[in-house]
Amino acid sequence: MSSQNLSPADARRRRSAARLAAVQALYQHASASTPQAKLIAEFHDHRLGAEVEGEQLSAADQPFFDDLVSGTLARLDELDALIAQFLGAGWSLDRLDRLMLQILRGGAYELLARPDVPRAAVVSEYVDVAHAFYEKREAGFVNALLDRLGRSVRDNES
Repeated sequence: MSSQNLSPADARRRRSAARLAAVQALYQHASASTPQAKLIAEFHDHRLGAEVEGEQLSAADQPFFDDLVSGTLARLDELDALIAQFLGAGWSLDRLDRLMLQILRGGAYELLARPDVPRAAVVSEYVDVAHAFYEKREAGFVNALLDRLGRSVRDNES
């Protein structure tokens, strides 16, 4: 089924799955230095919509996934500098858990580079990603940081 034939709800679910997979891919890259092309190919072939250990993974919007991963990796220094601006006193990127940093990087990239996605939707989606791995407190941290960051880069959105 082409993306043009998807219902709006199915398109949203595929983008949500792409975000979760992108954060996992970014984590894998940060942990194992997997080259970008190999990383994306591996996710296309074995993760996005595949069956893993008897569980069917959600189908994902592959072009969106590709953009999130490649765009985030291309702009790491810019994203890290931006995220660092919104960390509390006494906090640095080095203090963040590796997975948390990937969630924030993905959200920051999408806020900067994807004006087609409303700011509130980006924040909400990455809070959902955080909930997949963390408790309420950490998800609240993602919400607060990305909300402040989003307001700074998209001050024209209500």
